[in-house]
This record gives sequence, C-alpha cells and structure tokens, in this order.
Amino acid sequence: MKAKAADFLVYDKELGIYRVNPEQAVRDDVEKHYWRHVGQTIVKDRRLYLMLIPMLLVFLFWRYFPMYELLGCFKVPDKVLPVSQQYFSGFSYFKRLLFAGDGLSTDFWRAMRNTFVLSFYGLCFGFPMPIILALFFNEVRSNIARSVYQVLTYLPKFMSTVVMTSLVTMLVKQGSLTTGMGIVSRALANIGLISPEVANAGLLNNPAYFRAIYQISGIWESAGYDSIVFFAAIIAISPTSYEAAQIDGADKMAQLRYVVLPSILSTIVIMLITRIGHLLNVGYEKVLLLYNPNTYVTADVVSTFAHRNGMGSGAGTGIAAAAEMMNNVVGMILVIGANTIAKKASNTSLY
Repeated sequence: MKAKAADFLVYDKELGIYRVNPEQAVRDDVEKHYWRHVGQTIVKDRRLYLMLIPMLLVFLFWRYFPMYELLGCFKVPDKVLPVSQQYFSGFSYFKRLLFAGDGLSTDFWRAMRNTFVLSFYGLCFGFPMPIILALFFNEVRSNIARSVYQVLTYLPKFMSTVVMTSLVTMLVKQGSLTTGMGIVSRALANIGLISPEVANAGLLNNPAYFRAIYQISGIWESAGYDSIVFFAAIIAISPTSYEAAQIDGADKMAQLRYVVLPSILSTIVIMLITRIGHLLNVGYEKVLLLYNPNTYVTADVVSTFAHRNGMGSGAGTGIAAAAEMMNNVVGMILVIGANTIAKKASNTSLY
C-alpha cells in the first residue's frame, strides 16, 4: 500500500498551502524525542525502578549466568580447563542418554517417565484444589473466620522443604527417621488399607506409595497459598452479576456454574498454562529428601538423576547437563503448545 501526501499533509485554505497534519506532527515529535520521554519516565518513577534491581540481580545470577554452564553438555569435561576451552563433543551425551541401551540410558528413561507421571498427577489433583479452596473461602461470610482458615492453609507454604519432609517422614514412620511405624501408617493399617508388614517396613520404603505421599504432601503444602490468585479473581466479580442471577432464580450452585466459574475462566487458563510450563520442573529437593534406593523405580526424576550423576560418583557433569537440557527443552515445547491451544480454544493466552 503506497503512502500519499494527503496522509501526512493537510491543505490550509487561508494560506493556500499544505501543512503537516497535526496528528502526524504529534507522532513525529513522539518518535523524535522517544528516548527523552523514556528517561523522564525513569527519573520520575526512579523509586519503582530501584525496587526492580534485586529481582534483576536474582535473574542475572541464578537464571542467566548458569546458562553458560549448559555448554558442558556439548564439551568433554576437563576440570583444569574452563568450559569455553574444553573440546567439543557434539551430541554424544544426548545419544548416550537416549539410545545407548545401557544402565545409564535405562535410568534416564525411568527418571523421565517418573517426572511425567508425578507432574501429570500433580496437574490432575493438585491444580484443581486451589480453585476449590478459593470457592470455599468465598462462601465463608465471617471475615474473621475466613482469615483464620486462610492463614491455616497458607502456613505450610512458609515451612522449609526440610521441615516439611521431616514432618511427612515422622507421620509415616515413628521414632527414628528410618524405621518404625508412624501415626498415618498405623491408622491405615488399623482400617485395613495397608497390611501390617507394609506399615512396619515404612511407606516411604515402598515404591508403590511414594507417588501418593508426594502428591498429598504437595497439596497440603501449596494448595492454600496457590488459592490466593483465584480468590482475588472471585472477589473482583461485580455484585450485580450475583444479583442478576438471583433475580433469574439461580441458587448457589447455579451462581457458581454461570457466574463465578465463567468470570474466573481467564485466570484459570493463564494459571494452567503457567503450570504446564513448569510441568517437568518437579521439586527435586523434596524428592531428594524423601526417596531412597528402594523407591528409585517410582521416585527418581530427571533432576535427581542429574544430581546423582553430576554431584555424586555417577557418569559426570556432561551427562547431568544433557539430562537437564532435555528436560528444559521438553518443558518449553509443552508451554508453547499449551499456549497455542489455549489461544485457539478460548482466545486467552500468555502471549
């Protein structure tokens, strides 16, 4: 499409000449002094920009600088030479992980499968719980009671992972952290859900129960804190929407179905896309503190596999870096795919 002079000039009948269009003059001025306006904005809001410095430093030192070490998955490891001077080894580590068929490759595929299973269970059971909690909080009419309930559900999130895993360990065991029967194990044995032999051996020593313990403890830890976003979206709904529904004869369940859920649908979609983006980022600290060689078959994930081989006496840092690289690439593909599907299905997306 060709630009015309009339798009930029207007005819002045009094002077009999063409002059610059006032709107175009404003746009030209903005473009000409763009960086001046940016500088003035930064100076004006300098306190807000100063508050960004700690966050930028965190991302710089813990997110961007570590990317340099990802070169290790393409280099032959040498403790004497820095990563930039090590010999290029191509995709040998990736080939060994994927196609070698040895014990290391078998352990990696087992870890990848466990990562997907734990993340999928967390998405199916862990993601809806904050939404349900937020709906419950919205139905509590007493502000004092609601505040107490919210604080009680938030508290586990502020415990360290070590404290939380220690509590879980003591609940399924007793006395020593390695042997004995805990309160939960005894209760499950008394009602017949597990055998006394399994309870005596310890639920954390049985691979069949590790995933359930991991998911239940994860819901207990984070469901309350994650409900803040959904509760904020619910209280932002206009009261007139509820009044209109009540006039139409809608009861509580109908209001929930036709007013609350449609109003927070965009928030749910955005949080779901974000959750899918972190689908493979299983909290390896928690797994590391809960699992043992007896439960590797269901508990070992990619992060613990990389930790065991990179920090321990395993295959080396190259294998560990390659495993984490593959984990992150798959996660990126998942978030792009989820965002594309959400954009096509509901016109709501991250970008």
